[in-house]
Amino acid sequence: MKSNYQEYHFTMSEWITYLLQGILLCVLVNYLFYQNWICFLFMIPLPLLWMKWKRNIRREQVKMELNYQFKDALNALSVSLRAGYSVENGMREVESELRNMFGKDNRLVREFAYMNSQIKVNVPAEELLMDFANRCGVEDVANFASVFCIGKRMGGDMAGIVRSTARTIGDKIDVEREIHTAMAAKKMEQMVMGVMPCGIILYLKLASPGFLNILYGNILGIAVMTGCLVMYLFAFWLGRRIVNIEV
Repeated sequence: MKSNYQEYHFTMSEWITYLLQGILLCVLVNYLFYQNWICFLFMIPLPLLWMKWKRNIRREQVKMELNYQFKDALNALSVSLRAGYSVENGMREVESELRNMFGKDNRLVREFAYMNSQIKVNVPAEELLMDFANRCGVEDVANFASVFCIGKRMGGDMAGIVRSTARTIGDKIDVEREIHTAMAAKKMEQMVMGVMPCGIILYLKLASPGFLNILYGNILGIAVMTGCLVMYLFAFWLGRRIVNIEV
């Protein structure tokens, strides 16, 4: 069964977990910035926004996983073609190789199993690869599918085309991995810095009860805390944008 990787559907456990996280976030924001039940009611949409954000993150994680594993699939296909296999037989070898590496429940293994089942009923391999590229939305997969379709249509040296394309895409994926590894510490620093303002407010509320009371229970205080919250969210968003580097 084909999957659309442009969308991500939560499992039941993820749905419950992220919903509870969103509700807890509402309680925390209300406690730190407002301490007002009326303001809390206005934050009811926040759990939905939180779940949408987490869905986007999980979708990008799935696409990144497919991208990294597709490099291994290309290497396996290149080896099979150099060994004299046809493209169709090479696809079956790729499925077997990926199953040994990642297990039968892996997403990419299921995709190649589906493609091989369609090849058996005479569906062209290039059509299946292009369909997978359209569904997954991964640039490297789309690039390979385009090159593969052109090479198959023009009757070129498929082994050489796959080998050259696999090397180019593999180098790009390796660079992307190195960037993500190098930025992992910076992302953690950004998360810590993002939590610090809330930590400071919490520390003042616990260490000096009454110090911030002037900011709660009145219109001016709500306006000031709302302005601080907006600036905090903008700074957090900007920090995330800075550390997310695309190759």
